[in-house]
Amino acid sequence: MQDPTPINKDLVAASSTPLVLAILTEGDSYGYAILKRVRELSRGRMEWTDGMLYPVLHRLERLGFIEAHWEKSEAGRRRKYYRITKRGRTQLAAEREQWQAVDDTLRGIWSALALPFHAARNFLTLPFTPAAALCPCR
Repeated sequence: MQDPTPINKDLVAASSTPLVLAILTEGDSYGYAILKRVRELSRGRMEWTDGMLYPVLHRLERLGFIEAHWEKSEAGRRRKYYRITKRGRTQLAAEREQWQAVDDTLRGIWSALALPFHAARNFLTLPFTPAAALCPCR
């Protein structure tokens, strides 16, 4: 079986808000558990790091989409747990609508151009040639 194609860093970053908010709809969670859940839900296609997650959590907290509280783990260590707020649920609904629009738009474009998935994938892996290099006017 072929390894899943990893998802581009720009798309990972763009999808971080709805992913974190969606995971928190399952219940309160802490950083490491969120990282594991992203890996699980993406079937390994998204490998987040602490350095990527914590700035997202802090931004979402600052925007009022999530709130944080401290709890002791079973081992006695304090962990910062995050919970989605009502405002966060509203934002998640808006984000889902946006991603659905992107998905619908791209599917429509691929269909209109009659590009089956494997053809689009092969096309996207071709080396880039600037238009100026193709111009016979030089």
